[in-house]
Amino acid sequence: MSKKLGVAIIGCGNISGSHIPNYLKLDNVEVRYFCDIIPERADRAVEKYGCGTAVYNYKELLGKDDIDIVSVCTHNDFHAPISIDFMRDGKDVLCEKPAARTVEEALEMQKVAKETGRMLQIGVVNRFCDNVNHVRKLIADGELGEVYQVYVSFRAHRSIPGLGGDFTQKAKSGGGVLIDWGVHYLDLTLYCLGDPTPLTCSGEAYCKLGKDMKNYVYTGMWAEDSSDKENGTYDVDDFVSGFIRTTGANITFNGAWAQNIGQSETFVDFMGTKAGVRLYYGGKFTMYSTMNGMLTEIKTDFATTGFDYFAEIKAFVESVETRKPNQAHIDKAILTSKLLDAIYRSSDEQKEITL
Repeated sequence: MSKKLGVAIIGCGNISGSHIPNYLKLDNVEVRYFCDIIPERADRAVEKYGCGTAVYNYKELLGKDDIDIVSVCTHNDFHAPISIDFMRDGKDVLCEKPAARTVEEALEMQKVAKETGRMLQIGVVNRFCDNVNHVRKLIADGELGEVYQVYVSFRAHRSIPGLGGDFTQKAKSGGGVLIDWGVHYLDLTLYCLGDPTPLTCSGEAYCKLGKDMKNYVYTGMWAEDSSDKENGTYDVDDFVSGFIRTTGANITFNGAWAQNIGQSETFVDFMGTKAGVRLYYGGKFTMYSTMNGMLTEIKTDFATTGFDYFAEIKAFVESVETRKPNQAHIDKAILTSKLLDAIYRSSDEQKEITL
């Protein structure tokens, strides 16, 4: 029987819940360590999953020869240093999105991956989802004709996470709704289009509704345990809009953690010369065309919807075993990091940015 690959989970908060159970479904891996700077989290993971050892400082795991794979499930400011330390320690890394707070950090991660020959996959899970891959194939097969324009909407009513905590501090997160939600939407858009190269972009990032934290009105807040409305910091974008030119279709987008419109609008519209598709984020899609001289509306149905974290984890393990990069390898995901950086720079400098 072949040796099982040893896994270490770094960060045992909410996002680790999409990693750990899916590693446990695989026969060829074994979760051996749970690490978190909050000891109770690591201890709870050991108890909940019935395996592994709790560790409270990831540096204690460097040099251990029973670790092959590391999942980095920490906040954004630790993505780059932890990923780099483990790659230099000879480990393959799956790092949650975004790759890093800044494009400079992401480029350094990519550089170290090349220098060390380690696999570095970024947690852009949509690239493994059936709904997204169906749309990508329709575009690649020419069913939409020439896709010339894409409209991306990731807007919610009042949904700022952990107001005043890590999510709303630029120094820790790198930004707000664009880097938190926009990374997924723009990444899946580039993927569906065949990863065209972004050429120029103009963007505007607004820090408006969350600034007055003490008087911010909302009905619910995810990551509320990290909120600090009395003494915390809020210096990130809660609304963003922009226009992107690529070597393929052009892209327009609007995103909001918070807006004074009481409806969520989370979809991507692909506009083609033969047909168009509205892809509902995390759901199915509808295709519109003029087939046989008729206005047609095709509603799709298929077995798997939602976010296929198991497919993501399984693909990463296969890449580790075969040494073949997959569609979420850092060389693919770096395009999105460069794009996010350019949008923020465009807003800061009030001009169009050439990538």
